[in-house]
Amino acid sequence: MTAARRLAAILAADVVGYSRLMGEDEAGTAASVREHREAARPIVAGLGGRIVKTTGDGLLLEFPSVVAAVECAIAIQKLMVERNADVPEAKRIVYRIGVNLGDVLIEGDDILGDGVNIAARLEGLCEPGGVLISGAAYDHVRGRIDAVFVDLGEKQLKNIARPVRAYSVAVGGPTQPTPAAVSKSGATHRRAVSLLLPAALGVVAVAGAAGAWDALVKSRTAAVATNAAGPVASNAAAPAEPAHLSVVVLPFTNLSADPAQDYFADGVTENLTTDLSRIRNSFVIARNTAFTFKDKNLDAKAIGKELGVRYVLEGSVQRDGNRVRVNAQLIDAVTGAHLWADRFEEDIADLFKLQDQVVARLANALSYELVRAEADTATLSKNPDVVDLVMRAQAAYWRFVQQPTKDNNDAIRALFEQALKIDPNDADALAGDAGTYMQENAYGWTNPDTDYDSMILGQADRSLAIERDNMTAYLAKSAYLTDSHRPNDGLRVADAGLAINPNFAALHAERSITETYLRQFEQAKSDIEQAMRVSPRDPRLGQWRNFMADAELGLGHYDAAIEQAGMAIDAGYRTYFAYLNLAAGHAFKGEMDEAKTAMAEARRLYPKLSVKWLSERKPILQPAFEVLRKAGLPEE
Repeated sequence: MTAARRLAAILAADVVGYSRLMGEDEAGTAASVREHREAARPIVAGLGGRIVKTTGDGLLLEFPSVVAAVECAIAIQKLMVERNADVPEAKRIVYRIGVNLGDVLIEGDDILGDGVNIAARLEGLCEPGGVLISGAAYDHVRGRIDAVFVDLGEKQLKNIARPVRAYSVAVGGPTQPTPAAVSKSGATHRRAVSLLLPAALGVVAVAGAAGAWDALVKSRTAAVATNAAGPVASNAAAPAEPAHLSVVVLPFTNLSADPAQDYFADGVTENLTTDLSRIRNSFVIARNTAFTFKDKNLDAKAIGKELGVRYVLEGSVQRDGNRVRVNAQLIDAVTGAHLWADRFEEDIADLFKLQDQVVARLANALSYELVRAEADTATLSKNPDVVDLVMRAQAAYWRFVQQPTKDNNDAIRALFEQALKIDPNDADALAGDAGTYMQENAYGWTNPDTDYDSMILGQADRSLAIERDNMTAYLAKSAYLTDSHRPNDGLRVADAGLAINPNFAALHAERSITETYLRQFEQAKSDIEQAMRVSPRDPRLGQWRNFMADAELGLGHYDAAIEQAGMAIDAGYRTYFAYLNLAAGHAFKGEMDEAKTAMAEARRLYPKLSVKWLSERKPILQPAFEVLRKAGLPEE
């Protein structure tokens, strides 16, 4: 007789250091393990799970849903943090947990087989207090659970024939789910909010103060994390009640005698925005939207109302040779009250130290304690000329956004490569240079003699090895992997970057392209909407509208695709990509005159357009090739 089998979500857990604990206090340890297990039982039951078996230190659970299994793992770990809060560290009961989705063999009430073994092996690899899940489980929970997943690569597990991809789950702070919350297993479909990677990765983490701050987290989650149902307008409506940790950094004023130093003040503003976005459970308006308020005489209350933020940070920068002075002040956008102000002065060689001071003091003004782990800025360039060149290149990039031409891209590259001649290990210059090659490849300006894997992936990886949270490196790497027909790898890179900085709008937009390639059209729309929410006045808004048109075409929403492509063009994104989407939408509707007009403009902008070229560069349009041929798209 064939043994009975079924697909199941399996959770395996065991107690860290169980033998030591039993050796020190056998009766007390056994009682503690039993009490903790009983405390977790309502969570398991509420999520539809069953306890398959228990051992002295182990626990095996089965769930009908992998979403429920992962939610249970997170809830148990949070519960354990809470229950261990007042227990001496040496006596704490701490779990490791592994979760897998796989085929299991049924023997009575027991389950056996590789599906169970993989969960157990992952649990053995897990950090104390953590959760590891398999790639099979991750494929089912991504986008359905409010948590950050970090790709740890493929692992060779004992007695498992093939390597298994593993993902760690950022568990977050101690909160025991209420029965009402538990009963909604898998009901929400939101992007991860603001959990960060473990401190060991060398990123900035922020520990929230207890008590009253719980309300701030809930306010942020309600106001920001839930995705809107439809496209977000360029002047997206602000939440009725801004989240308490929502902030916009307005462009710092250049007080230097030389107006050409604007780029320096802009660079300080941009870097502060990036650093503040790492505050846990924060919502930080992107730099590009913030810069639309440059040189405009608007009060903080008006800006806060438009952007839906509670705080406005503004200030000035004065550069005198290699000395820089920064004045900053924090304003409550609801009341208009000035909450905090400070002045900083450093040598430009210590610019990163200066930024850290501003962020740390601002965080303290918001009653947060900033914790930096392994973030010694000695690895960052201290050469003032490199800092200067990188900022010039970043300023030139925004000109490229408005006019995406090969000449503009080459001009940016020249600045980054000049910086790299001075310091070959500057993380920002490496990432920026990789970005120029990514743009060159994406727009079809390729050089057959260029090794794009080396110039993009190689330089991005070098940048991340130096500075793990360099978002430009994640962006360049993810975009290129997707464009070179490796979308699953591109998605993993985007996920890793957004785990570190969930407020980086451009990476949300880039992830939407990857999701469109993978035919995950609704998730693609969700990511574009989040990018627009974080940066509703972004100079790249036209490009993002075109990404939305890609997703709408994939869903067969041809009117919506035409509308989004038209909005992209109206916003200044007059590239062949936008006109192609416009042509495809009209062609699918049988509106051939309009389709031919749009196709003619696309070919005028890029004469190399053909079915062959699109097959290699934009395979998502393959279902439209037949109608596009009728609109005038040549074969080669």
